[in-house]
Amino acid sequence: MKYLGIDSDELTQLGGIHTAIEITQQPELWQKVWEELNAAKPSILQFLNHALTHSQRIILTGAGTSAFIGLSLRSVFQQTTNIPTEAVATTDIVSHPNDYFLEKIPTLLISFARSGNSPESVAAIDLADEICKNCYHLIITCNKDGNLARYHSLPDKFIITLPKEANDVSLAMTSSYSAMLLTGLLIAKIEKLESTKKSVDAITKYAQAFIFRFADDLREIAKLNFNRAVFLGAGSFYGTATESTLKLQEFTDGKVICKNDSYLGFRHGPKSVVDENTLVVYILSSSNEHAHKYEKDLIGSMKKGTTPMLEMSISKTEPKALHLPYKFHFSEYDKELDDEFLLPCYILPAQIIGFYKSIELGLRPDAPSVNNDITRVVEGVHIYSLV
Repeated sequence: MKYLGIDSDELTQLGGIHTAIEITQQPELWQKVWEELNAAKPSILQFLNHALTHSQRIILTGAGTSAFIGLSLRSVFQQTTNIPTEAVATTDIVSHPNDYFLEKIPTLLISFARSGNSPESVAAIDLADEICKNCYHLIITCNKDGNLARYHSLPDKFIITLPKEANDVSLAMTSSYSAMLLTGLLIAKIEKLESTKKSVDAITKYAQAFIFRFADDLREIAKLNFNRAVFLGAGSFYGTATESTLKLQEFTDGKVICKNDSYLGFRHGPKSVVDENTLVVYILSSSNEHAHKYEKDLIGSMKKGTTPMLEMSISKTEPKALHLPYKFHFSEYDKELDDEFLLPCYILPAQIIGFYKSIELGLRPDAPSVNNDITRVVEGVHIYSLV
């Protein structure tokens, strides 16, 4: 059996079998996510109708990769609920809880967590209940045995446990990230869940075809001797750019230093990071023509000043007007599909490049941190009582 073009026996020797499986299983996993949410829809709706009726604010939270899900979904939750929505990492909440929770503002806290065992995950929930007079909790986790999945003391809570395949074995989150991301997106659209099936079917086919068609090209890019990478994305895709940055940096044990920014923000100083050893990745909007004008302007401006080693784009269809050496796209046809449904797909290039680059550097993709500087579940965090 081959995964990402490498035999399973060789992958086992390279220490990358789990990561390769977890990356390639994502399209099928998205189908399972939809099916399980559809089965649980009545219960989810009952909870959300109550929580949203009484909430004046929504906070999307998580630690590390799980926090970046909120960056991608903030807009869709705010638009579908008409309730002010923020993305705040648990790592920010735990150290400065009074900056984010207000006693008299009823809040829906939506928590994302792979293991549910990070110290900050439970602490953020405890602090929310300690400070807010009324707080409702929607917990989305990949681990049915984790602390969050077994958090039974909350009266106003609903816990969604994802299919077992979503609980990645590898250090770097891949299928767990996209599965929780899609779950959050479908929760935001839960009242019209049946109508989203067509979109989920579309991105499943997009992702399967993308891996088959472009994995070899991404492997060639990984062979290049770049030691910096920049991921640019705006709006919901800013979350994708942020997660892409972490993914490549984790897989390479920090040997490739990564940065993310928005297209307009990049001009205000961060562009100085680009040198002749830099990979620049443009994550492009699909249906937002207004935003795409700024994307094209920035790409055009890269011809002035220092030239990066390589530029590549990620888009729904091939951007023929852009002259780039690599243009990775998910569809040959411009079929109607909201940008937010492209979010699970758009993380694939960074996952695959990171996987191949890890091998290229002599690391083990399943556990690339040579000195255990980072671990699958964060260690050594002491939670202090709120004074």
